Amino acid sequence: MTGPDALQPRLPSPVQEVRDDRFGRQGVGLVLKRDDLIHPQLIGNKWRKLAPNLDAASGRPIVTFGGAYSNHLRATAAAGRLLGVPTAGVVRGEELADRPLNPSLARCAADGMRLHFVDRTTYRRKAEPDTLGRILRAVDAPGAHVVPEGGSNAHAVRGCAALGAELRGTAGVAAVACGTGGTLAGLAAGLDPGQRALGVPVLRGGFLARETRRLQTQAFGGPRGEWSLDDRFHFGGYARVPAVLEAFAADFEQRHGLPVERLYVAKLLYGLVALATEGAFPRGTTVAAVITGRPLA
Repeated sequence: MTGPDALQPRLPSPVQEVRDDRFGRQGVGLVLKRDDLIHPQLIGNKWRKLAPNLDAASGRPIVTFGGAYSNHLRATAAAGRLLGVPTAGVVRGEELADRPLNPSLARCAADGMRLHFVDRTTYRRKAEPDTLGRILRAVDAPGAHVVPEGGSNAHAVRGCAALGAELRGTAGVAAVACGTGGTLAGLAAGLDPGQRALGVPVLRGGFLARETRRLQTQAFGGPRGEWSLDDRFHFGGYARVPAVLEAFAADFEQRHGLPVERLYVAKLLYGLVALATEGAFPRGTTVAAVITGRPLA
């Protein structure tokens, strides 16, 4: 087994300046941190989260968790195939086992990931030692390296701190879409004093502030950096892409020639345009939008 650096990631990822009059009218600059260009199959924050976990696994099998359309499961399966690491994906929803695999899970299986479906009650209790032990026995991986849903653990947070370090001196505000809080926790930790990180949650629930603090404590022993959340732009929850968001994403693509991933990146960009219009950023501020993914082929 070779390490993730053998896959030749494009690091640091490029920073692209864009001219958008919705920001320009407010005296605000916009740059895109193109983490979607790090690697063709391990895209964006998936690379930053998975690479340190692959190192920690040291060739042991990796067991991780996700829903039926999880980008994290797809990235983990691809990493396993590319590096020769066995992977198992624990999928929420036992009823899915009796259905044909959707394109996302079919891609995981094609990449060699062993899929194990569990009912939603078991899935909610997956972090409990007894439940986790049963799952590991069921996938025949008692010594596996376990990566949580979304890939957010201390290894991942420390990996995402490099994202903040790459943005030092580039922008006053670094913004990222949030699912589990790991990327935001690391991003904020890596920035310089005077810079701040902004998270745009893509799920409802209001749990991310607590989770981000927990992850920073797990990774660094306590809080790091300045960060905040604005939870107004989830559009009803994960994977909800109403017509207004679809129209916004298509317009952004046309304006800037950038393919916009709908579940995370579109919500981030929509939120930043709304905040700029509200005057939330002082004139002269440069905002860096972290592009964590791209539309799936």
